[in-house]
Amino acid sequence: MKYIGAHVSASGGLENAPRNAHRIGATAFALFTKNQRQWMAKPLTEAEIASFRAACAELGYTPAQILPHDSYLINLGHPEREGLEKSREAFFDEMRRCEQLGLDRLNFHPGSHLRKVTEEQSLDLIAESINMALDRTHGVTAVIENTAGQGSNLGYRFEHLAYIIDRVEDKSRVGVCIDTCHAFAAGYDLRTEEACERTFAELERVVGFRYLKGMHLNDAMKPLESRVDRHSPLGEGTLGITCFRYIASDARFDGIPLILETPDEERWPEEIALLKEFAATR
Repeated sequence: MKYIGAHVSASGGLENAPRNAHRIGATAFALFTKNQRQWMAKPLTEAEIASFRAACAELGYTPAQILPHDSYLINLGHPEREGLEKSREAFFDEMRRCEQLGLDRLNFHPGSHLRKVTEEQSLDLIAESINMALDRTHGVTAVIENTAGQGSNLGYRFEHLAYIIDRVEDKSRVGVCIDTCHAFAAGYDLRTEEACERTFAELERVVGFRYLKGMHLNDAMKPLESRVDRHSPLGEGTLGITCFRYIASDARFDGIPLILETPDEERWPEEIALLKEFAATR
């Protein structure tokens, strides 16, 4: 079954996220469990946890349909001790919040070397950070998102994701989230069915579909290999609609959250309906 949705607001209470998702016809959703532009947040209360879990149960959302995202401030590959420790503590807190809410995965951007250490050194720090987080939590999978490769960001090559996974001790609790815009910006062509076949064959060869725990479905504003992360509505960017029809109709992408982060929230119901239509015709 295809789980299709969007990254919805949890403003006013976490229980509003599943309600906002249901309102737009989503069978999956992403959310921030705290303000994504702050390092820390007040601990979750028992009432907040109970309200979120009850709303998910009422509306039929299981953990397999939910892809929480951590703070944009976190850099698990930070080359400086103070920045690394601050990032790690914030990440541990995000993982604990997911555990409390009954969620089984946390999506995050791997990190940046800030041009102060080598890519490999920073990737090693990211893997070490994940191992530390898994030791401190239970039942939550660390889901590494590929990046467009802007600036000094790591994760823009499938090999980066594989390198990190190879150094994570508990392989059962690490995975990846592939963002279509990021992949395209990083140089992975997805404009035709043949291009999709090649790119996803490379993903299988380098990383393995067994690690795929979610996707972000976004068209791209900038051209192939631009290394610029700018999203467009589905079918209106340089990527085009074929990629999204391909993903929606391919069983390899069943059973994981397929999340829109396209720029016009008013169009999410329409885009979700289109993806559901593609999935129904496979």
